[in-house]
Amino acid sequence: MMKTVSFTKMHGIGNDYIYIDCFKEQVDDPAALAVKMSPRRTSVGSDGVILICPSDVADAKMRMFNLDGSEGKMCGNGIRCVGKYLYDSGLARKDVITVETLSGVKTLNVTAENGRAVTLTVDMGEPILEPKSIPIRLDMPRVIDHPVQIDGTACRITAVSMGNPHAVVFCSEVQSLDLEKIGPRFEWDPLFPEQVNTEFIRVIDDRTLEMRVWERGSGETFACGTGACAAVVAAVLNGHCRRGDEVTVHLKCGDLYITYAEDSHVYMRGAAEKVYEGVYEYESEHSGE
Repeated sequence: MMKTVSFTKMHGIGNDYIYIDCFKEQVDDPAALAVKMSPRRTSVGSDGVILICPSDVADAKMRMFNLDGSEGKMCGNGIRCVGKYLYDSGLARKDVITVETLSGVKTLNVTAENGRAVTLTVDMGEPILEPKSIPIRLDMPRVIDHPVQIDGTACRITAVSMGNPHAVVFCSEVQSLDLEKIGPRFEWDPLFPEQVNTEFIRVIDDRTLEMRVWERGSGETFACGTGACAAVVAAVLNGHCRRGDEVTVHLKCGDLYITYAEDSHVYMRGAAEKVYEGVYEYESEHSGE
């Protein structure tokens, strides 16, 4: 049976998702829909699908599905776009917005111009550094600049969870890296029981980083909010940056501004942009509809 769903295409510095307003729409199988809508040459094209749903504990609930249909716990660029949608649509037109995620309720501070949210600052909470909670199969208090073997290649990683697992690798140069080859080796290494997002970082100075990222379930993306947060936490833990300073993280399509604050929370500031609205027609695989 053919069905239609209205959607909004949005991006946070190039990390693009398809947003569906589930205050209005019903999505029976979001994982399957993400697989249908995400291909860039034959469909809408995105890094995945994010549902904006009613919540009993916040202004809205966010559910994110990667382009392979797997459900993620948190997306830093995605949650800023959710905040912008809630503000601009009038669902939550206020300076402070709360969004429920699988990583807990997140708070967003909105900076608006001409009645539209332009930049949002997200309290991403405290980073998780305990290996079994990240998770990573290493028995030690914290994994900081630790030598490991990834598919037979030696490297050093710092492991951080921002609600999803990250392995941060500091490099002298990142632009020439063959992420299509390297990324899957990290993502599927047995060291990471739930797969892993991997950030490759060049330290420019103590307030500036350059980053490329391989996201589990999506491949290389133009930006990753939780990855930028993990990168700054790792940079502080390794002595490259200072606690409490706002650090600029250069990504493919723009910058994020991250602070690993003295209160142990990580704050992410960045833009969110609406691209267009549309209606998608698809074949429903649910019987009886």
